[in-house]
Amino acid sequence: MTDQPRRRLILASQSPARLNLLRQAGLTPEVIVSGVDEDAVSAPTPAELALALAEAKASVVAALPEATRALVIGCDSVLDLDGQALGKPADAEEATARWKAMRGRAGTLQTGHCVYDTATGRYVSATASTVVHFGEPTDEEVAAYVASGEPLYVAGAFTLDGRSAPFIDGIDGDHGNVIGISLPLVRKLLAELGVGITELWAPAQA
Repeated sequence: MTDQPRRRLILASQSPARLNLLRQAGLTPEVIVSGVDEDAVSAPTPAELALALAEAKASVVAALPEATRALVIGCDSVLDLDGQALGKPADAEEATARWKAMRGRAGTLQTGHCVYDTATGRYVSATASTVVHFGEPTDEEVAAYVASGEPLYVAGAFTLDGRSAPFIDGIDGDHGNVIGISLPLVRKLLAELGVGITELWAPAQA
């Protein structure tokens, strides 16, 4: 009896943080960016928007010839602040205004997850939610953070594993979800498709 070959895993996202989290969990995904026009996708709530974007990204990549018989993971994150969906800020001015509005308050980071099995045509999806408690950085600290350029590339204009980490007092929920992908949720979605996450682990290094 021969072992089944390990399934290919594709991450439909250009996020280095998501890729790094998956690698730290023993997975070795390929990366294929979907090219989905995020501005063209709408939904009634931030959580539904995150999910719709994740499903759109996964389905676009799953339809590509190079994704044949692979498992495709699509993700997208938005910050829910007062019911408004906040993605990446358009410019430094917006990032500054965003931080001044967030400090001393709490928002919910919503990350949509979709796992598509191109071998069967089945997909499953769900949204993970984590409450983020923002600290109160000074105007000078906000200006320095915005000048670093980091908030222009991340949903909500902040990240838990970068320069804004000192400005976040705490979270309620999965920290990986804030960084970009909830590994416990990925495991559950894979299980719904009949795939055990340990089956996707890369061989241990000798």
